[in-house]
Amino acid sequence: MSKTDTLEVDQTSESINRSETFLKIDGLTKVYDDGGSGVVAVDDMNINIKEGEFIVFVGPSGCGKSTTLRSVAGLEEITEGQIVINGENVEGQPPRQRDIAMVFQSYALYPHMTVRENMEYPLKVRGVPKEERERRVEESAALLEIPELLDRQPKDLSGGQQQRVALGRAIVREPRVFLFDEPLSNLDAKLRVQMRTELNKLHNKIGKTSIYVTHDQAEAMTLSDRVVVMNDGEVQQIAPPQQVYDQPANEFVGGFMGSPSMNFFDATVNTETEEITTDAFTIPLPEWMQEELDRTGEFDARFGVRPEDITVDRQKAGETDTSHTTVDVVVVEEMGSNFFLTVENNNVEYKAIVEPDANIERGDALHLDFNLDKCHLFDAATGDTLVYEIQR
Repeated sequence: MSKTDTLEVDQTSESINRSETFLKIDGLTKVYDDGGSGVVAVDDMNINIKEGEFIVFVGPSGCGKSTTLRSVAGLEEITEGQIVINGENVEGQPPRQRDIAMVFQSYALYPHMTVRENMEYPLKVRGVPKEERERRVEESAALLEIPELLDRQPKDLSGGQQQRVALGRAIVREPRVFLFDEPLSNLDAKLRVQMRTELNKLHNKIGKTSIYVTHDQAEAMTLSDRVVVMNDGEVQQIAPPQQVYDQPANEFVGGFMGSPSMNFFDATVNTETEEITTDAFTIPLPEWMQEELDRTGEFDARFGVRPEDITVDRQKAGETDTSHTTVDVVVVEEMGSNFFLTVENNNVEYKAIVEPDANIERGDALHLDFNLDKCHLFDAATGDTLVYEIQR
């Protein structure tokens, strides 16, 4: 698929009926003055978010995702653009007037207060009557399944319990928008998986518009209605999670989403000989790919294939066929449900995933095949997608 088609896909994902748009980020730019030189943290971000939608911002550290979140919350003064919530431009309003609840990476619980007092504190500050405060706290505690913790001190709680209390303190406010700034990063791996599930269930029950920031692509895939992939302050792609995974807009997105990462190779594509040639192998140019390319003849590109789209078979090692190649196994990483292989051919290393019963060991010679229905081509100069696999 051509780059133009890729952009059309993204625009379709972003086309939301105006009446459905609840939170609009319009031309958001944030520039920090770093000793007289401007550092662009966020560059001209535009996104319309539906009411009740769960949006996840994902990207490497320093890409601008937390700055965006803090700008929506009113904790950062933006350089250009506007933020509109339910038809109201909130730029210039202090955080408390925006009716937004934020859950931080640190739980930020008051150690001298009980769980109940922590949860009702934001209501108390706003002058909510005692009876109403008690009702909201009890309802939120029941929703989070922590009513038995209400009279405990934060020091007596586990990390997961403290995170639930922090969530409860946000829920009782009944805000227009929830903002989550890497709220699970302080939890251990098992508890993070559990809390991802709980957050999903919680959102389904509450149905509030939510923005969630993370550097963890697994959280982005499992929690979001749509993913916003960022890098160097710029939005790379906005789309549903599976679309971002299957149809990355560029090489950065293809490499960032997925673990192990997509394999990339410098390649020469020849539409006349119908071949893709890299330093490691030569494979046929799939017919579907040639049909969707907007280029002909010979040109440089980047070839991408995910490790799970590579199959291996030691029985065919040594066969000569332009659609196959033989590799040596350099590293075997036993992951339980599958093995991650690092393989090498012509001094080029890349990754493949196999099932554990394949009985593969370091030093084995293996036959390797690509699933040509699921490969990708990127522009060698810009990194933009030239074609990617689509559902056939």
